[in-house]
Amino acid sequence: MSKPRYAVYYAPAADSALWRFGSAVLGYDALTGEDLPFAIPPGCDPATWPGFTEEPRRYGFHATLKAPFELAYGRSEEQLRAFARNHAAGLDAVELEGLSVTALGSFVALTPSAPSEALQRFAFSTVQAFELFRAPLSEADKARRLKSPLTPAQHAYLEAYGYPYVGDAFRFHMTLTGSLPAEHVGPVKQALETASDAALPAGPVRIDRFALFRQDDRAGRFRLLDSYSFG
Repeated sequence: MSKPRYAVYYAPAADSALWRFGSAVLGYDALTGEDLPFAIPPGCDPATWPGFTEEPRRYGFHATLKAPFELAYGRSEEQLRAFARNHAAGLDAVELEGLSVTALGSFVALTPSAPSEALQRFAFSTVQAFELFRAPLSEADKARRLKSPLTPAQHAYLEAYGYPYVGDAFRFHMTLTGSLPAEHVGPVKQALETASDAALPAGPVRIDRFALFRQDDRAGRFRLLDSYSFG
């Protein structure tokens, strides 16, 4: 049996419109571990939507900060949770101008409406802070990552942090679909824009917390273990 994996994600407060929207689009609430009725965007086919969201549903609604990792030798879940609580206490919130529905290649996600250097710094500092809890990548996991074309910098990040998309390669995104057939990307993006405009308040979004997620084994879904408010 595979070992549990943990991840440090941005996940909005469970009582927020953003959490409700993202979880309903994916059809899964990572806090309760329960399936939800799909909030299928207008004009999308109910028959294909479960397949379109299958991959991100495994992870729950989130933005990756520290990608999934197994615990380093000698480290425990209790130590990880205590460290996360103490680390969050020393952080300040990052305010974004807003979130926009964006097509990132073949999938659709919510991304910041404007660049934020403060967000980039916060994300990389989170990667670095939790590095002492990360076990080295297995050869299988490393090989899986190397299947994607990486720049020299991304390859160096993979070696250093177990994930290539950190530092200046990081892009904050809250995934709403898996990889879509090319002809569906545009229509799904437009449909999700309409749905998000109706469900989410306009204006700034505060990144004022992070969450620990846990996956019991590689076949299972991630569950929200703890959420930590900053300050």
